[in-house]
Amino acid sequence: MTSASLSTLSREERSRLAQRVTVIGMVLDIALGLLKIVIGVLANSYALIADGIHSFTDAGSDTMVILITRYSHQEPDKEHPYGHGKFETLGTVVMGSLLIAIAGAMAYDSTTRLFAGDARVIPGWQAILAASLSIAGKEWIYRYTLKVGKQLNSDLIIANAWHSRSDALSSVVVLFALLGAMAGYPWLDAAAAIIVAILVGKIGWDLAWNSIKELVETSVPQKKMDEIRQVISQVEGVRDTHFIRGRFVGPEMVLDLHLQVDPTISVSEGHHIGLCAVSALKQHIQHVSDITLHIDAEEDGTLEEQMATVSRLPQRSDLTKELEQRWANILPPKAIKRQLLHYLRDKVHIEVMLNTTDGLEDHELKNRMLAEVSDLEWLGSLRVWKSLD
Repeated sequence: MTSASLSTLSREERSRLAQRVTVIGMVLDIALGLLKIVIGVLANSYALIADGIHSFTDAGSDTMVILITRYSHQEPDKEHPYGHGKFETLGTVVMGSLLIAIAGAMAYDSTTRLFAGDARVIPGWQAILAASLSIAGKEWIYRYTLKVGKQLNSDLIIANAWHSRSDALSSVVVLFALLGAMAGYPWLDAAAAIIVAILVGKIGWDLAWNSIKELVETSVPQKKMDEIRQVISQVEGVRDTHFIRGRFVGPEMVLDLHLQVDPTISVSEGHHIGLCAVSALKQHIQHVSDITLHIDAEEDGTLEEQMATVSRLPQRSDLTKELEQRWANILPPKAIKRQLLHYLRDKVHIEVMLNTTDGLEDHELKNRMLAEVSDLEWLGSLRVWKSLD
């Protein structure tokens, strides 16, 4: 299944895919755990027994992943209007922390055994076979889970894949320990385990830290933002994207866009341009779940500057009343068919469409109308049109 086809899957289908790969991993963990513990007891290998217990902890984490993915892929509801993706992010933090804890335990145990010189295990070939099967099985499930996690853009599934890789690495340590003991170099076990513990801890830290940044609303990476700007710039009618921000809700992006369009077009045309921009983003940018769109006639200033402009410029009702009073001696009643108001550059630019102008030339009418309102500080320009209806 390609990334393009995955992007068309419903939340329920994505949830089923995530749960399927996790259930397969859980079954494998249980089977390998039983195998390693039984053979570890028979072969008198404490390292193999410990590795079997590690596999059972993986099965427990798989259960947590299944529960979280089932909940995180639910549709948005009244209490969670942006969806439940943050539960997946939280689960990734837990998973990363679990990997760090496992790494710490591995490092402590290995360091203790290294300095104590405690390595008396003389394994049989059964222990070597069990460790080898564990490495092969866990490496396979790691690659399979990682592939699905990347396709779904799920940090939680990716974290679980690395958890499987940590189990494979611990089995590698056990294999080295068994081979080292058979060859007369028991210290290889502890030395290799310490190195693996550092690698596992680094993986856990990266997963947990990236998810923590997501929980505190860290922005979408700049490279992705540049890609979004590039897509929007190709949409006809968009003059500029002067404000854009985004954040992650689980694997999905939520965007807030301010698009600048021609200030003289209609509201409906501006809305249509915005919908075209949304369609382009949905088509070219994966994992966009929600877009809040603002259509602007000009570049916004700061919030304080915008609020100051609002206090200086009149609303339509007050403006219309003022103009009607000033033009009462020039225009007959109901002569004004429509007024278009453009709030631009701290001024109001007015377009007036008249039903009739009997007895007055166009130029003379406009001059008289303009003379009556020229003292208004908020007036930017005046245009007068005749209706042909």
